Amino acid sequence: MKKAGFIYNPKVAAAEALARDLSKASKSLDTAWVCSSWDEEKARAEVPGSELLVSVGGDGTILRTARIALPWQSPILGVNMGKLGFLTEVSPSEALKRMPAFIAGEGWVEERAMLQAEMTRSGQPTSLPLSALNDVVVARGASCRVIQVKTWVDGEFLGAYKADGLIVATATGSTGYALAAGGPILQPQAKEMVLKAVAPHLTLNTALVLPSTSVIEMELQSDLAAVLSLDGQVELPLKNGDRVKVRRSQYVTRFLRARPRNYFYGCLQQTLARPNGAV
Repeated sequence: MKKAGFIYNPKVAAAEALARDLSKASKSLDTAWVCSSWDEEKARAEVPGSELLVSVGGDGTILRTARIALPWQSPILGVNMGKLGFLTEVSPSEALKRMPAFIAGEGWVEERAMLQAEMTRSGQPTSLPLSALNDVVVARGASCRVIQVKTWVDGEFLGAYKADGLIVATATGSTGYALAAGGPILQPQAKEMVLKAVAPHLTLNTALVLPSTSVIEMELQSDLAAVLSLDGQVELPLKNGDRVKVRRSQYVTRFLRARPRNYFYGCLQQTLARPNGAV
């Protein structure tokens, strides 16, 4: 490798220092750049030509890094300085020890499906297509009252959900908000999508697992404040009648892995067995 980026969570005190130490440990690189994950535009300008992005933080930092990587899809190595670490790969000490080997080509690349969301108001697009690695959610705003979301799958009307919200999740996101709402867990490299209501009231509560080719369309039918959320990090206000169309993205997130290819099942058991708040 000749160029790599080191993207850190600015809210974690030691993350920037570790990112700079890792960049210094990558002595064979021609270019090593360091940037905050919250400065997405600055980081995105550095990504072209980068053969590796090292995400220093937790799973939230990886979600930001995944969006920063588009459309170049540079592999991401996650260094865990968070709590759960579903997506991260190595500890800080492991990263410092093994960084020269990663730069030299050690490891294998795992691909994860992403989502693309398009929002329209009065039939007109309100923004460019938006990307998410975990999930796209239509949810109520500050009010504690349910909203109604009319939903279609591949043009066929599914129903009108009355709920706190409606989640469309990837396999990666199936262990996040969708799991908390009672959804199933998908194998990480699966291409299918999960559709799950949040706290539904007298409406369909069962999660649906949809093919990778499906197109889900949701229309807000409520005068209450609501939001469109992507990965729990990007939020856009929704108004009555607004539509959100979700499909599998043409892009993927690529992770640099050092663990065995069947790592997920043991990792899942260990992570879910942790007491609340354990790191």
